[in-house]
Amino acid sequence: MSLQSLVIVTGLSGAGKSQAMKSFEDLGYYCLDNLPPNLSMALVALVEQGGIHRVAIALDVRTHGPFGDPLAALEALTEAGFAPDLLFLDASDEALVRRYSETRRRHPFANDADHLTVAIAKERASLAPLRDRARHVWDTSHLTHGMLKSRIQSTFLGANGAVKLRVALLAFGFKFGVPLDADCLFDVRFLPNPHYVPELRPLTGDDAPVAAYLEAIPETGTFLEKTLPLLDFLMPEYRKEGKSQVTIGIGCTGGRHRSVYLMRRIQAHLAADPSLVVSAEMRDIER
Repeated sequence: MSLQSLVIVTGLSGAGKSQAMKSFEDLGYYCLDNLPPNLSMALVALVEQGGIHRVAIALDVRTHGPFGDPLAALEALTEAGFAPDLLFLDASDEALVRRYSETRRRHPFANDADHLTVAIAKERASLAPLRDRARHVWDTSHLTHGMLKSRIQSTFLGANGAVKLRVALLAFGFKFGVPLDADCLFDVRFLPNPHYVPELRPLTGDDAPVAAYLEAIPETGTFLEKTLPLLDFLMPEYRKEGKSQVTIGIGCTGGRHRSVYLMRRIQAHLAADPSLVVSAEMRDIER
């Protein structure tokens, strides 16, 4: 049996099921949201055939009749030897009302209730059997997204299953536009531009003469002395907040010399951290 972890996610509307599924996906799980219970066995059989090791399913517990009963689906999976791990997400009425007020979403039980609090009470009663069946019942009233993801990771992957933070470094030229997806952006145009040195113009920051030119400038070393410790501080903080990837942009005028050289220095430094997976891209080097 290739399937090592099968997690069924359920709980109250607004308690964080969607965010939990995003977290499972970031942690390497194959995820499917709002699956009718009657299709759960077929899905598990398919992922088994595909050699997928970790699966998280958010069952649609508001469907009955031909769509099936979630408790019956759980029992069928258990009898088939798949041992589903049921995670039930709960929250206080106050937290749920606040979240619905902020998002202005319609509660799924709104048609059967005059007020939101009544709809929440009806859903809570309907899900009581699932809550009683759950191995994990978490109150998300005061959990941030990062805290929820961290708890999912520690509970379902354990200390040895930590997923590495992916760090994408991007050297770019400001004259071609700022990357919109950058979490951190460093403007290194304060350094002298090798473009104006005739013998360096056709080269890039990957070439030794350009590196020697920039290393001879005291401000280059000062920049690295201040920036590398800053990044060492930031990476664990980003992970703590639940980020699975961080994009760092390093920009100069044309994206060929200064940004490339400094990106390589940052890449070499961060790559020494075993908790990170570091990639590098030179967006504008051919322009």
